[in-house]
Amino acid sequence: MSERTTTTGARADLVADTALALLAERGMRGLTHRAVDEAAGLPQGSTSNVARTRQALLELAVRRLADREERVLALHELPGPDDGADAVLDALALAGHRALTLNRELTLARYELALEATRRPELRAHFDAAGARFRDRLTALVTALGSTSPARHALTLTAWADGLLFSCVAGSYHADVPSLSDIRADLREIVEGMLGTRPS
Repeated sequence: MSERTTTTGARADLVADTALALLAERGMRGLTHRAVDEAAGLPQGSTSNVARTRQALLELAVRRLADREERVLALHELPGPDDGADAVLDALALAGHRALTLNRELTLARYELALEATRRPELRAHFDAAGARFRDRLTALVTALGSTSPARHALTLTAWADGLLFSCVAGSYHADVPSLSDIRADLREIVEGMLGTRPS
């Protein structure tokens, strides 16, 4: 890899990370090319060189969000069904707790982008493709755990997680972050109900 490619990649990551931070801090209206330049300490016009249009800047932010959330959720480290349902519950609970605590800003930025995607069909495709990483992995997990309706059960778990995250980051429970053990207890009850058995 050339030095120019490395530099360009690092600059793109800086622009994307700054865009995500601005989305969390100021909302969609606060995200402009000039604001990214100023917040990142870059010369004026630098962000435009990386992402010329607003659409390109949003797409860059969505891709970076997916990469960072994949690390937060540790998708590559999620246990397989051979490790047992308890190990899966532990990993999913930890991922949810991280999203509410260490990565609260990232979670808030995701909701800003999700709302914008409802108004921009061209952004919707990028947002959905990024989200498919976790959805597909979750569907495979519940299938392996014995789900008789994996697509529906993956949706149930995703909807529960999204509801929890939104309520505790931007909703009426924003000041009440559940403990790791509480999140795990909720997950266990949901999975037990879906599988019709007590996970072991």
